Amino acid sequence: MSEIRPFRGFRPRRDLVEQVASPPYDVLNSKEARKMAAENPHSFLHVVKAEIDLPEGASLYGEEVYEKSRENLLSMIENGVLARDERECFYVYELQMGGHRQRGLVAGASAEEYANGTIRKHEHTRREKEDDRARHMEVLEANAGPVLFTYRAQTGIRAIIDDICSAEPCFDFSADDGVGHRLWKVSDPGTILGIRAAFEQVPALYVADGHHRSASAHRVRDLFRDRNPEHTGEEAYNHFLAVIFPDDELQILGYHRVIRDLNGLSPDDLLGKIGEKFRLSPCEAGEPGSALCFRMFLDGQWYHLEALEGSFPAEDPVRSLDVAILQENLLAPILGIGDPRSDSRIDFVGGIRGIAELERRCSEDMKIAFVCHPVSVEQLMTIADSGEVMPPKSTWFEPKLRSGVVVRSLKD
Repeated sequence: MSEIRPFRGFRPRRDLVEQVASPPYDVLNSKEARKMAAENPHSFLHVVKAEIDLPEGASLYGEEVYEKSRENLLSMIENGVLARDERECFYVYELQMGGHRQRGLVAGASAEEYANGTIRKHEHTRREKEDDRARHMEVLEANAGPVLFTYRAQTGIRAIIDDICSAEPCFDFSADDGVGHRLWKVSDPGTILGIRAAFEQVPALYVADGHHRSASAHRVRDLFRDRNPEHTGEEAYNHFLAVIFPDDELQILGYHRVIRDLNGLSPDDLLGKIGEKFRLSPCEAGEPGSALCFRMFLDGQWYHLEALEGSFPAEDPVRSLDVAILQENLLAPILGIGDPRSDSRIDFVGGIRGIAELERRCSEDMKIAFVCHPVSVEQLMTIADSGEVMPPKSTWFEPKLRSGVVVRSLKD
């Protein structure tokens, strides 16, 4: 059973939605966000990355950042940039990138189901990132950015969503990256009941993208509950903002690696060591065509790598992932990257940035790049079902949801 709730969302004025909607807080650094929002006072980056409105060099986690976020959100509401729906609603959010389209339900997800495992995870979280998002939610008393969920697709839910999308959307705009965004409001009581009943038949929801926001929302639920002597379980803070897509509509791209040096090896020595665990041959630039295959860029030359049979435990759902094979058979033993979470010699490049970005990094600040084949949604769910976790930086979901399209209050 998956228990979801409608809510009274804050949404931008129709004529301002393109200016308000912003990339998620974690896909831009402060410098990029400051530049993007410089000429746009309505950008929701002023809420999700409020350090851009403080002097450069201010701590990203200082209290002044969280207070500025709250100030900016309240200003957007008071000035009519954001307006609240009068009734509790669900929403349908459609993303269109080229020929790919996906439609998800915007809803309040249960913090209790996150705690009891009905909402399943596939990543570890870092305490400092949880602390940041939890404090942001606590001070704003709102969910400013949604979590991306998935579930095993059901025909009944798809039929409801398709019927909703046959009407005129509230919003229909293209962002500056060319991705199309459309939103429908669902306020009919009968349809809301039908959606809730349909999701009660969904055994589990899966966190696809947004593990830190999910964990932080659960912590904030506990915090607000403990402060409220009249807690009933029906308060708004018991749920958090999510957009829930069927598994057969999600798109995962590869999450690639770039390394600063060769760990003291010469290129020829490196190639020799790689050949012990991988079939290696020169190739043209491009994506690997299948699982267990990689592309490597070194000294201006692309190579195709294929994991040798027997070099990894094929029956292990985690260690047989491409990113795990690369880590265990090459990055750790050969290049000395023992902990990719903390090693400053490694960086990660989302698949949307393309092969040219890897070549650029290798010409500027890195020495070698690896292109990984994408993880499948089925692999993600299988690992989550087993209670295991994926290696860090395993999945890059695209297209990305925009922040500020729907905001959910935690107060009422």
